[in-house]
Amino acid sequence: MIYSTAIVPVNPEGEMKLTQEQVWKGLELKARDAREFLPPGLCTRCEVVEESATHFVREATIAGADLREIIVLEPQAKVTFFQATGPREGAIVNELFDDGAGALQLRFYCYLGLRGKEPNGPQEQAELAQFDSDTGYRSALLSTLKRTRELVAEGRL
Repeated sequence: MIYSTAIVPVNPEGEMKLTQEQVWKGLELKARDAREFLPPGLCTRCEVVEESATHFVREATIAGADLREIIVLEPQAKVTFFQATGPREGAIVNELFDDGAGALQLRFYCYLGLRGKEPNGPQEQAELAQFDSDTGYRSALLSTLKRTRELVAEGRL
């Protein structure tokens, strides 16, 4: 199994300050259409195909893989992406929280397996190394915050 986590401060020194509501709106937009929020070219297709009172379903192509995700929003706090189809199974979470000292933090964590691959085998180990690298999910968090700042500056959030 793959367990990975990363935390970044929402408002590092020198960056335009974002409120929890602004970051939440950015996370919700990203959940509905990741193309603008992930590093360029990483997500090439993303659309909501079903919606209910408790969740929605999106189909996307991310890093060349077609997937279907069931997405649950916990307003102002957490977005959970359940991997229904695609190369991975499990959940990916983006969580917005106060660190106890009054600073907003954005955390990614996941618990995943690779469909049809040996548990903890070489493919899962390679995937974990990618998630934990400088180009992994930490960069996706930073990209999300960067795009959210741009949308706030443009008056769209």
